[in-house]
Amino acid sequence: MSRPKGLPKTGGKKKGYKSPSTISKEQAREAVRVTVIQHMGRMLAAQIAHAQGIGHLYTRDKAGRFSKIETEAEIDKLLLEGREHEDYWIFAKDPSVQAFTDLMNRALDKPKEQQQEVKITTAADLSDADLEAQLRAALAALRKA
Repeated sequence: MSRPKGLPKTGGKKKGYKSPSTISKEQAREAVRVTVIQHMGRMLAAQIAHAQGIGHLYTRDKAGRFSKIETEAEIDKLLLEGREHEDYWIFAKDPSVQAFTDLMNRALDKPKEQQQEVKITTAADLSDADLEAQLRAALAALRKA
């Protein structure tokens, strides 16, 4: 039974109502967004380094084991005073095309996908002969099954 015109709705949720689970998800999304923005500079620098390729500096101890150099002061000292392949070794990770693409998509917008033409043929578009041929083919396939 329909409601007569002019009478207000009596049931259902009010316009703009959000369930507690929706509110909770929105609050969680906002908390993540705030945290990501706080760390955005460092994450962007890491993405750029990943897109360019990452170098790691190592030195060897007396037993011949490699140890990674972590501090900038040690890196600067080895690069200024040491000899490559004797006092230090640099190992690089290849640049990441995926990281580069992601950075470009964020900085310059993702390129639009090219539209492709899709032609749909309906029964109305087919001649009687074509419809009969398709029907014969379908019946033959059913008989084989």
